Amino acid sequence: MNLLLWATHVTEEHYPQLEKIKATGFDGVEIPIFEGDDAHYLKLRRKLDELQLKASTVTVATPEASAISPDPVIRKAAVERLKTIVRQSAILGADILCGPFHQALGVFSGTGPTEEEFKFAADVHREVADEAQRHGVYLAIEFLNRFECYFLNTTAAAAAYVRRVGHPNLRIMFDTFHANIEEEDPPKAFSENAAEIAHIHVANNDRGVPGRGHIDFPATFRAIKASGYNGWLTIEAFGRTLPDLVEPTRVWRDFFKHPDEVVTEGYRFIRETWNAV
Repeated sequence: MNLLLWATHVTEEHYPQLEKIKATGFDGVEIPIFEGDDAHYLKLRRKLDELQLKASTVTVATPEASAISPDPVIRKAAVERLKTIVRQSAILGADILCGPFHQALGVFSGTGPTEEEFKFAADVHREVADEAQRHGVYLAIEFLNRFECYFLNTTAAAAAYVRRVGHPNLRIMFDTFHANIEEEDPPKAFSENAAEIAHIHVANNDRGVPGRGHIDFPATFRAIKASGYNGWLTIEAFGRTLPDLVEPTRVWRDFFKHPDEVVTEGYRFIRETWNAV
């Protein structure tokens, strides 16, 4: 269960929510790392261990630390920031660090990605992937729909980028929300790029409760099963409680009455659908 539904920075006030997630049946949580020092994540790790919850982590790029920036100072900041997040992911015991850590959300150039931007990003992510390898963490870069970014928009584009970088610890994440917008056939897109996929976000077409919308999850789950994928199925949903995320995620209305609906109904939907296909 992705904790961005409640916080961009998980603190003690969110521990009761961790307990609810564990009680529902989840095996792990996805911890956002946007700020905080090592001591903070050591403390959070102790709570996760107490609850027997495993972890993955998620982050984003910022305008001040963007892998595609033409400014070498900003690209260097991207490297150092991501290396810190990799280390903190390892502190949490995470096996995956995912997210759109290629470009800042909602920042557009007015054109598509350039060859120069691909070169800049590849150098950044290759260096960060070396650090990730040392810590036993895999990077799963996320493609986003065209309304949130321009650098990586499809499964195939993300897979081609990962092959270009050519590092064993850099792979991609498949998010059903973004695939629903950008892919003509999301299950086919998954199957054709399964070799590069290391992480999956299960997200409804409106970013609300998985299963309430029109995404063909049975077909998607069949494609996932057929690929032999054995990683996380992580629910990602967004509400309006976090001002920092409302604008970049374009969440202008409520998609559920209470976040607990996402946890309980989403968990049940994934378990039942997965077992039925």
